[in-house]
Amino acid sequence: MSRRLPPLNAVHTFEAAARHLSFYHAAEELHVTPSAVSHQVRSLEAFLGVRLFHRLTRQVALTEAGQAYLPAIRAALDQIRLATERIQAGRESGPLTMSVAPPFAGWLVPRLPRFQVAQPDIEVRLNLVNSTELIDFSRSDVDVVIRYGEVDRPNLANHRLIREELVPVCSPTLLEGSSLLQQPEDLQNVTLLHALPRLGQWQIWLNAAGVSGVDATRGPKFHNTPLTLDAALAGLGVAIADKRLVTRELGSGRLVIPFDIPLSGESAYYLIHPEDQTDNPKIAAFRDWLLAEVGRSQDDAKSSSALQRGPSP
Repeated sequence: MSRRLPPLNAVHTFEAAARHLSFYHAAEELHVTPSAVSHQVRSLEAFLGVRLFHRLTRQVALTEAGQAYLPAIRAALDQIRLATERIQAGRESGPLTMSVAPPFAGWLVPRLPRFQVAQPDIEVRLNLVNSTELIDFSRSDVDVVIRYGEVDRPNLANHRLIREELVPVCSPTLLEGSSLLQQPEDLQNVTLLHALPRLGQWQIWLNAAGVSGVDATRGPKFHNTPLTLDAALAGLGVAIADKRLVTRELGSGRLVIPFDIPLSGESAYYLIHPEDQTDNPKIAAFRDWLLAEVGRSQDDAKSSSALQRGPSP
């Protein structure tokens, strides 16, 4: 059986008006007009079927029904306030829960030990989410989200992390003793690997590289990017990957770039959290660390590129 509850905004307005015995002072407290207070009180009276106030010339007075109703309403609002404060306190002191797009998780997870060393008192909980839909922070215990693409929504803060730079990658075993991949057009001779959330990346890269005659849709499809990269590591074929997110695999030689023709996208990965949580200590600590870590990885990538090019003549 459903509960028949009065509108909370009207109840809140009634309590303020009863406390001040003034619609004018209640309106000042609630940052609305006195007429708005009067409207909310009348809506509550209509819901209850009784009058809660005597309207006098320059003030109001509680009726017997209003006097009987006020203590229970005040106690209920106090309980709501205390429960809210407990939830907010837990959100600041509890675990840092993050929802991360799988491609970025492959970059983030190996670096998390550095965050734990810097912030040993913050417990990290990481969830992988393939969906591009944003979490409703008000109905979730998630503190921060890392997604591909900026989110244009009121009351959310976006922090740009890594801009996408697409390149083909494969296991070096696919190239050993083989003449299959001498030029980009030779991709028609190998298996193309695809991540279902980002279907179409092959066609975008082939178009940018000026390659024709390659069927960009053929080849196995995988649930997410990490699984696609696992298939590439196993030598199953060639995948499209964000160069910045596979630096470890490239540095160790587990993956190679057969054709270093990077395609820079206009969008990037973003760290997203509610604006009103900007000063939350655990969110601020993670945000500052992550932005510094992204800056460090950019410097490392520039140094690596300079070493590969060698000294200028």
